[in-house]
Amino acid sequence: MTVPYKANILLVDDREENLTALEAILTSLDQNLVRANSGEAALKALLERDFAVILLDVVMPGMDGFETASHIKQREKTKDIPIIFLTAAGIDRHRVFRGYASRFVDYMTKPLDPWLLRAKVEVFLELDRLKRQLNSQSTLLRRELSQDTGRVETVVAELSALVNEINDKLEGVRERTVGDERVLGVVRELNDPVHRLTRLVQALRAQR
Repeated sequence: MTVPYKANILLVDDREENLTALEAILTSLDQNLVRANSGEAALKALLERDFAVILLDVVMPGMDGFETASHIKQREKTKDIPIIFLTAAGIDRHRVFRGYASRFVDYMTKPLDPWLLRAKVEVFLELDRLKRQLNSQSTLLRRELSQDTGRVETVVAELSALVNEINDKLEGVRERTVGDERVLGVVRELNDPVHRLTRLVQALRAQR
């Protein structure tokens, strides 16, 4: 029996009660929730496993959220992980916008709206799932092409179906996030590999 894949979600806050509150909000998503009580702990966790999205408190002692995000975006392995900044009400918005120099960031103001936070995280989880599907199918196709196992036609058909599914899913995400340019930016990042795979499928079919 195949065990359902669970994505990792990194929760970063120096206060235990805030981490507990985040877990209570997100537990219904049935994913792996990983705690980090400092920026340093978050960076260590990112070395040990892959994450679909990071929820990052802005105001923390020592390495604050912005400095932590800067380190995350400088690493090749982690630079494309979406980050949702969690900011206190009344925080200087100029500080918040420092974070927007990096791609794939969003923010929410405390007290958090549980429904809105879950909705945002669900979008990033869906995009992560689609990205993993693309990478897996692309790897399979490259292996079949290099080994000439005779399954290329089957893999091309599967890839074509996957591309259609992903296009439908991306359109659904666009409709759900109209006006949210930060999330739409992530969607646009996924469009490029989808278009490349579409052209590859078309080229392979033309050769057969």
